[in-house]
Amino acid sequence: MVTNAASLGRSGVQDFILIRASALILTAYSLFMVGFFICTPELTYAKWSELFSCLSVKVFTLITLLALLVHAWIGLWQVLTDYVKPTGVRISLQFLLNIAALAYVATGIFVLWGV
Repeated sequence: MVTNAASLGRSGVQDFILIRASALILTAYSLFMVGFFICTPELTYAKWSELFSCLSVKVFTLITLLALLVHAWIGLWQVLTDYVKPTGVRISLQFLLNIAALAYVATGIFVLWGV
């Protein structure tokens, strides 16, 4: 049995479920943020800081950041596998883009819990 290192031992069904679940989380967070912007007539640093000082918003944001990482990881693997045929180029792109996604999430967590 041959396994793909990029798939981390997952099956297509698991990828399907993870990408859909992460999309639902990302959609819910986007709707939450749009609702906040609509309901906040004047957006100031104080209002923004007040929003992110709430533990439930921090946890929701953390879950969303992790969902974004899962969504990007699987999505990048699927797109690069379909459209980039040279193996060396595909692996290099996948590595660099996944490192960038990890850096974005790490930065987000650092900023989030630094508030």
